[in-house]
Amino acid sequence: MPGRAPAAPRCAALVGPYLSGKTALLESLLFATGAISRKGNAKEGTTVSDSSPEAKARKMSVEMSTASADYLGETWTFIDCPGSVELAQEARNALLVCDVAVVVAEPVVDKALTLGPLFKFLDDNQIPHILFINKMDQAEHTVREILEALQAVSSRPLVLRQVPIRVPGKDGDDVTGYVDLISERAYKYHPGQESDLIKMPEEILPREQEARTAMLEKLADFDDHLMEELLSDAVPPKEEIYQLLSKDLADDLIVPVMLGAAEKDAGVHRLLKALRHDVPGPEVVAKRLGLDGKDASAVIFKTSNQQHSGKLSLARIFGGKIADGATLNGQRIAGVLKMKGHAGEKVPAGNPGEVVALGRLEQAKTGDVLTASGKTPSGYKWPDPLRPLFALAIDVENRNDEVKLTAALAKLCEDDPSLSFGHDPDTHELLLYGQGEVHLNIAFDRLKNRFNLPVKHRRPSISYRETIRGQLKQHARFKRQSGGHGQFADVHVEIWPVQRGTGFEFHDRVVGGSVPRTFIGSVEEGIRDYLVRGPLGFPVVDVAAALFDGQYHSVDSSDMAFKTAARMAMQEAMPKCNPVLLEPIYAVEVAAPNEFTARCHNLITGRRGQILNFGAKDGWPGWDMVEALLPQSELHDMIIELRSLTLGVGNFAYRFDHLQELTGRLADKVVEQRQAAAAH
Repeated sequence: MPGRAPAAPRCAALVGPYLSGKTALLESLLFATGAISRKGNAKEGTTVSDSSPEAKARKMSVEMSTASADYLGETWTFIDCPGSVELAQEARNALLVCDVAVVVAEPVVDKALTLGPLFKFLDDNQIPHILFINKMDQAEHTVREILEALQAVSSRPLVLRQVPIRVPGKDGDDVTGYVDLISERAYKYHPGQESDLIKMPEEILPREQEARTAMLEKLADFDDHLMEELLSDAVPPKEEIYQLLSKDLADDLIVPVMLGAAEKDAGVHRLLKALRHDVPGPEVVAKRLGLDGKDASAVIFKTSNQQHSGKLSLARIFGGKIADGATLNGQRIAGVLKMKGHAGEKVPAGNPGEVVALGRLEQAKTGDVLTASGKTPSGYKWPDPLRPLFALAIDVENRNDEVKLTAALAKLCEDDPSLSFGHDPDTHELLLYGQGEVHLNIAFDRLKNRFNLPVKHRRPSISYRETIRGQLKQHARFKRQSGGHGQFADVHVEIWPVQRGTGFEFHDRVVGGSVPRTFIGSVEEGIRDYLVRGPLGFPVVDVAAALFDGQYHSVDSSDMAFKTAARMAMQEAMPKCNPVLLEPIYAVEVAAPNEFTARCHNLITGRRGQILNFGAKDGWPGWDMVEALLPQSELHDMIIELRSLTLGVGNFAYRFDHLQELTGRLADKVVEQRQAAAAH
């Protein structure tokens, strides 16, 4: 392999589906580089990355975790990202600042589909990535079968770098090593150490030659000179192959594929060498993000508000050193730390290419560029966070904590931009929005563990409305006599339904001054007051009302009297106008691999949905989009069922479309529940 000068500090994100073995791979990488003296275990909660109470309770990664290491004189930062689809925002934020993604996959054909959305994100953002097929010691499929399944979900060609050496075992073939397809050398795995060079087994030669030819042909698709060499049966120099592989990886044209078993340290040293020789430096990321290289100092890709240590901002440095006490974006840095999981070591400064945690930047948020001038480069871009797909209504267990809750939620949402919260103006509930049930449960645990704020949660209420089908004229008189001035107002109003979506209309049809102009506004105000809660118990919409006659008293009439009389008229008239319940209907777009399209149809129709259209999803080969109308009440937990039907990859977008009449038993049940709640 070619020699090279030490590169600037680089960064690799370990990403992939849940249970693919990313945390085990990080432990092996840190152990192989001497950054840790002993590997931890995820089940025992002793790994570098899964040290938070929420991670230990679930025995899984729940947030990104960074650790730095030196390998052959070069500095690397590895970011272990959670694999749960509900925590995808963490992985996305890390990937945007990394030089390379190491996509960790299991050697299981049926799980290949779970990598589709990740590959799409990497390619859309032109992020170089290497595929590490983990757990090869447990593989039940051939590498050819695994690659075929994975290639179906990758728009970039997968270029196999190794073929496994298998020997017969009592439970089937064991993978004991590999052959490198460029150097054409064979290696035997040596747990905890670099693999041992061995003589190439004769029985693997045909497979090695076949795989090497396939590798060269894929590289030749991007290089005319190599294509000419292959057509003339010339043997390309190994140096040329290495250079082409590095160039094509940096340009996100190919995806090199490595094999290994992280739990046993198999293939880890070879992965480190590939990273060292093939991965581009931080200047490529800076260009990708639109940083001009003049003033940009660092990009924040994660914030963490801890109960005792305060706020830390994880940042990748792209230009100039950042020293403790420096001022960026008008804020003074209070500490520069190198992180290893949740533990930080103070350093005087961070260098270009490094990932550091910066202390007490209270105004900084994820996606911000920190510069000495405080100006964001004009070409810089950072994508919007994922849209929420699941919500729960929350209340503090102790009413005295309500003010504290808002502040704590703001910090949680700052740490995780795919969380959001707000008061529903219709139901007056405080809602926490996220990517799924697991996501919100982690947030609830953090509220309790970090901020000592246990909360209760429940399914959010639906923003039902009501309207009328009938038309009616109603007379109402309000008269009250006591000492001094009395109260008097007499109104004749007419109400009728209007077109859906109109809201409320008021018409003044008074002639001859039977009701003075000064009181007309009070009549409208009284009607509007009533419409807040109609005869079924919900806000009234799509109704028009007209004041067409009335009487007044020169002394006893007042704004309050006419307001009260109008409300009385509505109270008398509305129950007689055939009130009907309206439920919110949302326009929904469900996306999934086309082999699951029929399941998506059944899911939608089973939730009272109306399918409008379906077809191929733009820019997503092999995926379909189903357009439908669906009641809001059926949307609440739909993402949970959709994921269970689609290996976790199905997704949907939604927006309010219209209100629609709801009748029958469902409507009766909704009204009964509303009236029962009002009685308490």
